[in-house]
Amino acid sequence: MSILPYFTSGLPGIGGQIKQRPEDFRVDEFAPDATGGGQGRFTWFKLSKRGLTTSAAIAKVASYLGVKPSGIAFAGLKDANAITSQWVSLADADIRRLERLRDKDIRVSDIHFRPVSQEVGNLAGNRFVVRIRQAGKKQLDQARALLDVMVRRGVPDYFGQQRFGSRGDNAAMGEALLAGRDEEFLRIFLGRPWSGDPPRSRTARDAYDHRSLKRAIGCWPAYCVDPRGALTALLAGKGSAGAIKAINPRIRQIYVQAYQSVIFNDILARRIDRIDVVEPGEIVEDHATGRSSPVKDLAAAGARAAAFELSPTGLLPGRRMRIAEGLPGQIERAVLAKHKIEASLFAPRPGLKGVDAS
Repeated sequence: MSILPYFTSGLPGIGGQIKQRPEDFRVDEFAPDATGGGQGRFTWFKLSKRGLTTSAAIAKVASYLGVKPSGIAFAGLKDANAITSQWVSLADADIRRLERLRDKDIRVSDIHFRPVSQEVGNLAGNRFVVRIRQAGKKQLDQARALLDVMVRRGVPDYFGQQRFGSRGDNAAMGEALLAGRDEEFLRIFLGRPWSGDPPRSRTARDAYDHRSLKRAIGCWPAYCVDPRGALTALLAGKGSAGAIKAINPRIRQIYVQAYQSVIFNDILARRIDRIDVVEPGEIVEDHATGRSSPVKDLAAAGARAAAFELSPTGLLPGRRMRIAEGLPGQIERAVLAKHKIEASLFAPRPGLKGVDAS
């Protein structure tokens, strides 16, 4: 992921290191509002994990319960080198068995029922607790100066590294999926090893690059359900489309969202110096209602933005894109043109449902 500009770039940072240990980075997901009065066929529970990817944690729960990992729904991926909790759901779960799950790296809690499944993006928010090592009292003045800017102007809401994956290639896979470049997607998903990969994964990727599919399956750890499923489909003669279909559709959706996020970050970076200024033609979001609408009264909107009651928005591209007017719209159109994006790119096709804008 490229380095993104911040409006605090003129101030000295505090240095230090984050995520040196899993306990240095904690993420707790807030559950979406409950519906149905605690009844329904979907079992919801909080899944807490340490030092695992979301996919690996889901695979462990699925293996224990004897269900397919794709049957366990989640809102998004959480950091691996961290201690995290998130809300997941499973239809017709064996509650008694779920309550007995014991594992050193995962645990389940807060089990309850709802009439609907969890979905990608369906969360009320996240709470982060981040420990910065190798920084102390000597950096307090720099920290206060940085915080003063954020208190006055807000924070640029970039999508961060976690959205793009530890290898930084989630967006590239999303772009390949949208463009129908199945072979390219599989080359990224299954191959192209790099030094930061875990040893077994690196060996598996190298085997795929050398077209040794059976060896690649044997090298992927058992909890890497999606790579193993894709390779199994290839060996069964189902082709690249069949291999992609074997991957959890929620994971595929997250790759597409990562590509959308690249576009948003590019738009935000181009207007970073004025992100707290409501421009003519702006589409703003009301923080109280969560609704977005074009600005009608520029002076009133500016006053509400200064009070952090609303914020200017940026485009996440999709089938029904609503592009701003004025300068914000010029920026959005320029970024869409740069990436050669049209609404038709996000239309539904076999193995990939349509993607809406927001």
